[in-house]
Amino acid sequence: MIAKSVWGTIIKDFQEKELPGLIEREIEYHLAMPLKRAIVVIGPRRAGKTYSMFQTMKKLIDGGTEKRCILYMNFEDSRLLGASAQDLDSMLDVFFEIYPESRQNKAWFFLDEIQMVEKWEAFVRRLLDHEDAQVFVTGSSSRMMSREIATSLRGRSLKYHIFPFSFKEFLAACSIGYGKYLSSTERARVINGLKEYMEYGGYPETVIYRQERDRLLGEIIDVTIYRDVIDRYKVKNSKLLRLLFSALFNSKEFSLHKFFNFLRSQGMKVSKNTLYTYLGYFYDSLVVYPLKKFSYSYKDTEASIPKIYFADNGLLHSQGIRDHGRLMENLVFLELQKKWGENLFYYRSPDGKEVDFVIRENRRVKQLVQACYNIENYITKEREINGLLKASEDLKCDNMTVITWDQEGQEDAGGKKIVYMPLWRWLLGL
Repeated sequence: MIAKSVWGTIIKDFQEKELPGLIEREIEYHLAMPLKRAIVVIGPRRAGKTYSMFQTMKKLIDGGTEKRCILYMNFEDSRLLGASAQDLDSMLDVFFEIYPESRQNKAWFFLDEIQMVEKWEAFVRRLLDHEDAQVFVTGSSSRMMSREIATSLRGRSLKYHIFPFSFKEFLAACSIGYGKYLSSTERARVINGLKEYMEYGGYPETVIYRQERDRLLGEIIDVTIYRDVIDRYKVKNSKLLRLLFSALFNSKEFSLHKFFNFLRSQGMKVSKNTLYTYLGYFYDSLVVYPLKKFSYSYKDTEASIPKIYFADNGLLHSQGIRDHGRLMENLVFLELQKKWGENLFYYRSPDGKEVDFVIRENRRVKQLVQACYNIENYITKEREINGLLKASEDLKCDNMTVITWDQEGQEDAGGKKIVYMPLWRWLLGL
């Protein structure tokens, strides 16, 4: 049991401290909902979930909400290790005992890394049912987005996914302005910013503390492996876990069957079930994202070998990935993933022609997107265009875009229009 005095100290410490300085994030939460729903915020560690909540608190206070009506609790605080659902009731009692007026007015609860507490969903549901309260919860586990959580909260949740800084946020953090029309100097600043962003990514710490970013990226990898996976799931074979993680970085497409055979050739005894379990842990940590092949057959889609992408380009940099094509493709994936989520796929025709990204909307294919760093090479351009034309025919979609490093315009190919967009303009929505 967590002592009431501990809850009281943490609650009052938050009230006494000023909110930290913030870099404005693009995400906006619904703060004036007619229905009472918990706002569930997930994302990889160090992506900025906590600061997005501080941003929301600041807006509330600026809008007239008394700070004493706000409770913030970080469940990774060492003083709260082992907290139970019963302890959450004690926390609530202490908060209302210290600030009884917050029970008469609307209270705002910000519960950080709440997945550390078992059966937290029941507590949140009680808050929604019996208190005049708005609840925010964050977690670094995809299981917080699962159907089980939605069921536990009886559908009373709105879900948001936070990634590290987008390119827009990166430019804001670096005080680099942009607009629809840019001077040569302004454009050069944006392009130089993109080069840095594509290589080192957008984890907030690495953007703010550039001189330490290599060390910080290495630390993020270690935290992801040991804290999010080994400690959380009590993984015994850490060597195997590291080998799997390395294989994911070095595989554009990841075949678990081939990796299993490789391990056997090295004399390592391991079951496929263990590999599937470990792979699931990385997916759950929200650092690794598998992209499945598009098919009108659900069975074929689920059975496809996934392409592997990562939550931030800095992770690729930390593992020695310097290939511009792969780094650019990962950026394009992240931008599309934020908007389309489970409606994003890749496509490969029976004769081997490929499209990097297929966007589906309402059971129909909405757009086909290729990411190609250098389209000037004739062979490369022919491959990319042929993939688009084949997919356009197979999937009945004429909306085709090629994202390049610097080429812009459009052309007719096979009687269809193909649009070319430079990466910087596409990322900024210009």
